[in-house]
Amino acid sequence: MHLGWPALRSTSRAPGPGGRPDSPTLVDRFGRTATDLRVSLTDRCNLRCTYCMPAEGMDWLPTSALLTAGELSRLIRVAVELLGITEVRFTGGEPLLRRDLEQIVAATAGLLPRPSVSLTTNGLGLTRRVDGLVAAGLDRINVSLDTLRPDRFRTISRRDRLDDVLAGLAAARTAGLEPVKVNAVLLRGVNDDEVGALLDFCLAHGYQLRFIEQMPLDPQHGWDRTAMITAEEILAALRTTHRLTPDPSERGSAPAERWVVDDGPGVVGVIASVTRPFCATCDRTRLTADGQLRTCLFARSETDLRGALRAGASDEELAELWRGAMWGKAAGHGITEAGFTQPDRPMSAIGG
Repeated sequence: MHLGWPALRSTSRAPGPGGRPDSPTLVDRFGRTATDLRVSLTDRCNLRCTYCMPAEGMDWLPTSALLTAGELSRLIRVAVELLGITEVRFTGGEPLLRRDLEQIVAATAGLLPRPSVSLTTNGLGLTRRVDGLVAAGLDRINVSLDTLRPDRFRTISRRDRLDDVLAGLAAARTAGLEPVKVNAVLLRGVNDDEVGALLDFCLAHGYQLRFIEQMPLDPQHGWDRTAMITAEEILAALRTTHRLTPDPSERGSAPAERWVVDDGPGVVGVIASVTRPFCATCDRTRLTADGQLRTCLFARSETDLRGALRAGASDEELAELWRGAMWGKAAGHGITEAGFTQPDRPMSAIGG
């Protein structure tokens, strides 16, 4: 558990790039197959959350570096039709800042075999666009919400937009994107006393809450494990007011461990990437907004699909680049290992 890659499945496949099996799918040396594609649509965001970026923002990617809607759709098509991807999640930055988001969602939902299509967002502007996104084929949505208090929302996000987030959540549920999932990051001494309040709010409104351990993906490189609220602390706080029992449903490759609350039907999840890593069952592959392929959130290297695409690579050539990169995926993120180095790119540039 402490290395970040518990209980890896054994495999008879030969190690190293030369030993990659003749398979069209995104297999790696540790018996995993990637079927879930995370696509960052932009590195920009209209919030300035303290654990994500500085108050002044960052040096954003130039427009010319970003993948166009057509380029994104082509790479997603390659992933689905040639590489066996079955789930596509759009992230950012803030994906709602892409004016062509509905076009990208529709192109993805129109693929055969049809992948599931989801979105992770901060919820700002969702009330105006959720109906169009559902019409385009969006299946699910995750909305970030770290506090229910306006003053704390301003402190954490440096913006006075809590009402807009709450309205976006309600609009998503009205539009039929159920279950609406809520992502919450707890910060010690800031909002860690809202564990029960956030759960009660989500239970009352029919949302599914996920607490996420804060990860070392901030641009300031100021993450401190001792300041992080751990899964054990979160669960201990929840158990002071609610009865939790392990969710009997199969977890599979889902990042969240889930518990049934007070005999149901409500559930709560904890994504404990740091203290309870789930690298052994990871099924994700990641595409940044500027067309770089990443095998892990914490990878120190990338594969340039944009360059190959713009140089005229065929679909099969792009697919083979992808397969080769995923074959070299590391066993785990190694956050707790001595010598761990945080990736140069922050979360907003990688995509969650």
